[in-house]
Amino acid sequence: MDHGVEGRTVYKRDLEPAAEAERLVSTCDASEYLRRAEGRFESETSRTHHYLYSQTVPLTQNLTTVINMPSSGHDSMIDLDKMEDLNRLFRLFTLVSTGLPTLRRSLKDSILRRGKDINQSSITIDVVEDVDVDADNVDATGTAAKGKGKGRARDPPQTLFLALKWVQDVLDLKDRFDRLWKNALESNREVESALNEGFEDFVNLNEKAPEFISLFIDENLKKGLKSKTDIEVDLVLDKTITVFRYITEKDAFERYYKNHPAKRLLFGRSVSDDAERGILAKLKVECGYQFTQKLEGMFINDMRISSETMQDYRQHLQNISPLGLEIFVTAMTSTFWPMSYTASTCIFPEILSRSCKNFENFYLSRHSGRRLTWQLSLGNADVRRIQFKFRKHDLNVSTFALIILLLFEDVGDDGFLTYEAIKSTTLIPEQELQRHLQSLAYVHPEDSFSFNAGFICPMQRIKINTVSARVESTEERKETRDRIDEERQYQTEACIVRVMKDRKQMSHNDLINEVTRQLATRFQPNPQDIKRRIETLIDREYLERCDDRKSYKYLVRR
Repeated sequence: MDHGVEGRTVYKRDLEPAAEAERLVSTCDASEYLRRAEGRFESETSRTHHYLYSQTVPLTQNLTTVINMPSSGHDSMIDLDKMEDLNRLFRLFTLVSTGLPTLRRSLKDSILRRGKDINQSSITIDVVEDVDVDADNVDATGTAAKGKGKGRARDPPQTLFLALKWVQDVLDLKDRFDRLWKNALESNREVESALNEGFEDFVNLNEKAPEFISLFIDENLKKGLKSKTDIEVDLVLDKTITVFRYITEKDAFERYYKNHPAKRLLFGRSVSDDAERGILAKLKVECGYQFTQKLEGMFINDMRISSETMQDYRQHLQNISPLGLEIFVTAMTSTFWPMSYTASTCIFPEILSRSCKNFENFYLSRHSGRRLTWQLSLGNADVRRIQFKFRKHDLNVSTFALIILLLFEDVGDDGFLTYEAIKSTTLIPEQELQRHLQSLAYVHPEDSFSFNAGFICPMQRIKINTVSARVESTEERKETRDRIDEERQYQTEACIVRVMKDRKQMSHNDLINEVTRQLATRFQPNPQDIKRRIETLIDREYLERCDDRKSYKYLVRR
């Protein structure tokens, strides 16, 4: 018998079970269809090896129909963790040439749909301010200072909650598809690339992703990892870095993130030094030494040297009569820390002024040519044994809040200080004054304040955090975006010059491609933006056009 073209036609016409496939796809759910198909494949394959061409494969035309069956297709299998059915689907689809591409597209689309739902759930109005009164998780009644409104602890801002939830939802989705890939998809590398593409697509659809990931790391390194073992801590950080890899705007993440470790270190909020070193090491691998250099300067250099300096300072105080308050000073190298450094215009109370002056004299006697600028907005103070009506309490407050509280020593329990009086007496900048007064009581400019002797709390030590803008408002986010765009212009120009200095002459397209490749580790540049930066460099005589008008030459600057 001839098994040429005519033989295959006879087989398709008389033997191939296409009619059965159409009947099954209309009467069975996806799982049952796949079981029946698998049985057919096994018997068909056995006969094919003996009699027919190996290219003859039934049911190819139903791939998309089966995978998208409502209530039983592969989305439903994923939801119900039907690993056996998913593995059967994978094995059957890999038997036909179009099967694996179809499965890859479907899995990517599935991740994208689920990811868009996660993104949608994170959309809310911006809530900027929050204040926490931390008394070891016990609520306090009343406040240490009171105005027209009663002071109370507020819940964390909804936007912060949504940021943390968004990252956790992404991590949970990643865990689900990692299990699926390992247990049902046989760790297939082609499928893995499709899964990663799906995650990268939906993560970058959320413009707040860099900010959210930064907040998630910060929150975990402050308190979220306290009850976890070292192995569990490392696992959480590894998963977070996995999500970080998906974002294309890594420079935006860096701008948000660099402020967080600074505040953790200054305010003593870090969960552990080991966790800080761990995330630094992981970010160094992902972002390079340039990003972590300043972070390491803060954590390894300044914090260590400041600790040693304070040990020497305490030894120095033992040889003289101690003056004023006991203070601990962190000497920050201005190039390492991301804060803006402006001298505090605040008027120090005498007791605080003496202590600060004493430390200045000690520090400058050891370091000539340096200048100290006090950053009071970054400090905090322990105020011990404050006498209230029913008991004494220890308060931990910001340095500005300490200055405000010290004013009430001279007015008595029943005396009042107006907002304007506090402002004129301390010269605390108005924005800072409002933030720190709000930490003690709700405030309006027309309010007056008195010491609340009837303050009640079951805990002896109470920590009062300052009202803070932990999540950006719409206006602040626009300012951040403008700064990021400005930095990208400088980075793009520097990259163009670096490439042209090395190559001397390049075509327009080759230059665009090379600059895009080099900048892709930080952000995805727009070719039109690169073209504009090239024009700027031509105007500034770093480059010139060649005669063909399609290439550029590097100009040696004298």
